[in-house]
Amino acid sequence: MGVLRAVVGRPLVAVAAVVAVVAAGVGLYWFQPWKLWQDETVRESLPAASGAPSPSAAGPETAASEPPAQTGPRTLADGDLISHEHATSGKVRLVQLADGSYVVRLEDLDTSNGPDLHVWLTDAPVKEGRAGWGVFDDGEYVSLGKLKGNRGDQNYALPAGVDPDAFTSVSIWCDRFDVSFGAAELERV
Repeated sequence: MGVLRAVVGRPLVAVAAVVAVVAAGVGLYWFQPWKLWQDETVRESLPAASGAPSPSAAGPETAASEPPAQTGPRTLADGDLISHEHATSGKVRLVQLADGSYVVRLEDLDTSNGPDLHVWLTDAPVKEGRAGWGVFDDGEYVSLGKLKGNRGDQNYALPAGVDPDAFTSVSIWCDRFDVSFGAAELERV
């Protein structure tokens, strides 16, 4: 009986060890805990003005009858990031560039690094605390792309055809776990 137990017990131990190693590998891939200690800093400047016609290029009669064309970026809305799942701080600005395109700009961003983080422009209200963690995928949102870094200053272009007036907030969204790391309510300037 003792020999039978020893023979049957060894394969069970081997199977349990293989299952534990596979589970640990899947858990490491899924949660990526090492990212909590890895910071990625990005320092982008606001895109330069381009394509804006100068008053003299439009002709003398147009230059005198119309106000001068805007030559630089214009902030339309801004807000401060609040923490949700992870401590998050910084400022968000919705900026219209001289060529008429729009960017969401993150300034002085400081949040945790994590798996599958994206910048979302949303129509959801920003709620403090745990109540705000999962609201941003309940309504309309546009993913502006993967978060470039968890620290610094970054720009995210709005896709053509997106009406920035239809959105009221920005979230640093973790697609892997469907949770907001932090968000900002956009207040019109």
